[in-house]
Amino acid sequence: MDLTARHPSAARQKCKPIQKTSANFPFAIAPTLRYRSLMFRFVWLFFPCAWLAAQDLPEPLTPTLQTAGDNRTEVIDAWNRCPKEQKPGLAFLLQHMPQQDARQLKADFLLENIDLAYRARKEMPWGKDVPEEIFFNDVLPYASLDEARDPWRAKFYEMFRPLVADAPNATVALERIHARITPTLGVQYNTKRRAPNQGPFESMERKMATCTGLSILLTDVARAVCIPARIVGIAEWTTKQGNHNWNEVWLPERRAWVATEYDRDQHGLDRGWYLADAARAIPGSLWHGIYATSWARTAHHFPMVWNLQNTSIPAIEVTQRYVEIGRRHIPAPGQCELRIDVVQRLPDGSSARIARPVQVRQGDIVIAEGISPSPTNDLNQFFTAKVAQGMRYQIALSDTLRAEKPTFREIMVKPTDPHLHIEIELAPSP
Repeated sequence: MDLTARHPSAARQKCKPIQKTSANFPFAIAPTLRYRSLMFRFVWLFFPCAWLAAQDLPEPLTPTLQTAGDNRTEVIDAWNRCPKEQKPGLAFLLQHMPQQDARQLKADFLLENIDLAYRARKEMPWGKDVPEEIFFNDVLPYASLDEARDPWRAKFYEMFRPLVADAPNATVALERIHARITPTLGVQYNTKRRAPNQGPFESMERKMATCTGLSILLTDVARAVCIPARIVGIAEWTTKQGNHNWNEVWLPERRAWVATEYDRDQHGLDRGWYLADAARAIPGSLWHGIYATSWARTAHHFPMVWNLQNTSIPAIEVTQRYVEIGRRHIPAPGQCELRIDVVQRLPDGSSARIARPVQVRQGDIVIAEGISPSPTNDLNQFFTAKVAQGMRYQIALSDTLRAEKPTFREIMVKPTDPHLHIEIELAPSP
């Protein structure tokens, strides 16, 4: 096909050769094609390796590469340098990573995280018993929520590997972690922390965190020694104000997820002060349901009460499990749940919780006894006792009963009270 055939009006004119000027050379009749050709040559001249490497990535990683933008070279570099046996794990991590991470994380960060996770799986006695899908989803990830992306794995591996390396199983290893995590990291519950979603390094620097920050720490420590871990939480209790986040770990010897916390309940796993409240969560509710974090994308997202607009953290709904395991902790019909704490008035007018032995009595009959929460217990945690409605009781500090002036408070539980908060206030210390 010639030019005349495409443009009939040109048949009445004498065809002249196209002049090779700066205005029309080399493709004066097709400026768009000229632009594409030049760009094509530029990419191949200056980025041949990156172009070829991008073609080698598995197809599921294409969206991550596109999201990475200017950081795509780091993603490609991580893929090229990753050992062959670790590439399935890296592929999973990259495929499901949050968009912000794809744009910011460096190859060295990703490769160190992957290498140490695989090393822990190889070295820990229980590592071989962790299924690959759980290893990928709940050991490999370098984060749980939207916390700072700290390179914690090497530090926690160094800290806790000597403690658990000779443990016969993951359950014993977890017991040792629980016994040493607070003195080793130096972090305690404190509402004066800067933010609820602090990264692990900030919590360690400040020596304080609340339930979310503590849950992040325990998750990271467990993952560092190949114990699968995730964060579980509820955005708003149905029985009291506030939210709560805690942990679940997957134990190979149980082949199941079990609940725990940074400050473990003295009665063991799948126990805790929050179970009676968790049993009254609402299945199917984003606000009043219970969700566990996931790295792989799911049909749900984890509700982060400090940033509800952020729906980027996948989650698995686990409400029904807590309804079942917490059912026996719910007050029976005709019972009231007493929620007791003791506070000390300070000279500046403020008050602070104080741990004291407490008894719930009816005259000389002791109905329940225990220890009130300390300043390092969660604000929604109380010493609780189930009592009959429509009755009168005395709340006493048992270590003062033999004193000249024992400390106690008399209360009347109404027939309609499902729960009652009792606060015993002590005078300032002299």
